[in-house]
Amino acid sequence: MPADVRLELDPAREEAELRAYLGDAYDHRRLTDYQGQLDREFAACGDEERFYRVSEGYLYNLTAFAMTGTKLPYLRELVRHVPPGARVLDYGCGIGSDGLLLLEAGYRVEFADFDNPSTAYLRWRLERRGLEAPVHDLDDHVPGGFDAAYAFDVIEHVPDPFAFLAELERRAALVVVNFLAPEPGDQALHRDLPVGALLRHAARRGLRSYGVHHGRSHLVVYRSAPGGPASRLASWARLAAGRLRR
Repeated sequence: MPADVRLELDPAREEAELRAYLGDAYDHRRLTDYQGQLDREFAACGDEERFYRVSEGYLYNLTAFAMTGTKLPYLRELVRHVPPGARVLDYGCGIGSDGLLLLEAGYRVEFADFDNPSTAYLRWRLERRGLEAPVHDLDDHVPGGFDAAYAFDVIEHVPDPFAFLAELERRAALVVVNFLAPEPGDQALHRDLPVGALLRHAARRGLRSYGVHHGRSHLVVYRSAPGGPASRLASWARLAAGRLRR
């Protein structure tokens, strides 16, 4: 990571902002049972497309997840390849914790997700922190022309992961995304990903880096436009080296 980029994760701030936003409606039990309360909300809703547009449980789930720092290795890999000041897209942003870290580190971040309680909270957080950034609705227009587009722990929620990658690729020069390998007991909202095929797709485009985090999260940084023979050869070498490190 470049010496001038500091990612200042503050778990206490994450919780304090949610408390302030929800006021008397804040329920700490939903934060400590962040996955169970989300699963129950989804079971009561019963419609996956509608759920992503109305869920309030994600306010707690995503806050708890941000507090763990699970995605810090992904962000550190992103800033290794993308300098401060770059225009980056947080695709499937949720409550925006990743993009807020990058904004405060000097990146020009734009957010994209469904118009839902999570993005309403994100807009409040931006205002509270004195930051400005567009928040795009995935049901409407999301622009392109970004230096990089990233999506962390998002692709396992979509029906077609290759179509999802295509959305990132047509909007940015560089794609940063992680693929979760399936495991027993995964939450109901997770789809099993064809991780091998997705890695090969990234390698064919032009793989810049590959690593595995937390035992099953395959993180790739790759170019959106396919490169020439030398680029493809280097991509396959990086993929093979990453597999050997495992």
